[in-house]
Parts: sequence; C-alpha cells; structure tokens
Amino acid sequence: MATFELRSIGRVKSALDDIDSAPRQADEGAPPAWLVFDQEVIAGLGTLRAGDEIIVITWLQRARRDVLRVHPRGEIARPAEGVFNTRSPHRPNPIGLHRARITQIESTRMAVSALEAINGTPIIDIKPVLAGEIELR
Repeated sequence: MATFELRSIGRVKSALDDIDSAPRQADEGAPPAWLVFDQEVIAGLGTLRAGDEIIVITWLQRARRDVLRVHPRGEIARPAEGVFNTRSPHRPNPIGLHRARITQIESTRMAVSALEAINGTPIIDIKPVLAGEIELR
C-alpha cells in the first residue's frame, strides 16, 4: 500500500468533548462550532463568506484504524457491514466529511452552524459546496 503525508490546516473548537456522546451526523443535534485555521493557510480562505456551504474534511484522530466491519450506527441487532458502506469513523483512513454552513468569519477562525466533530479534531481541508451539487448523504 502507498502511504501519503497529510498536514493539519487547523482544528475544530467545539463543545463536544466525548466521542461516545457526540451526534453521529450534524442534523442529529450537533452544536455550532469554530474552525480555527493555522495562520499560514488564511489566504486560502479567499472569498468564502457567511452563508456559504462547505465540506469540512477532518482526520478523526480518536478512531480505530484496524476495523473493516461494523454494526451500522453501533446497533448490535443490525448485521455487520463492510466499513466502506457505512459512515463509521472507525476505518483504515479515518477521514471525516462534514457538510456545514458558514455563519461567521473572523481573523483565523470560521464559525459553522453545526458540526459533529469533537473538540480538537484536526482539519485537513475545506471545499465549497457547488450550486446544484448532489446532497452528500
């Protein structure tokens, strides 16, 4: 297998501290959060503005990397499924995808309306949601 090097461009600042009690999806009660960017990447925010929708790509650093099968949503009564057919954070490369709406930008940080990532989660990239783009669910 090939390996790749990623570097964090910032961190999530959130009221969520516990992975077990965090919502599984943003629309399941995720709180507003801040994306705090490293100073050297601020120019990359360009013309992003409050109201824009973005995809936040994170590294789920507390996830297990040795899992290939899970019970969807952790429900043991459901049959085990291959991890690539689920949204489980536990997977060989624990990359998180989070659709969010920007509510405010100030200096090196950006507020988003709801984010299910826990406090301190590394941000590896953000991308704009393009007009007419298919819903990511």
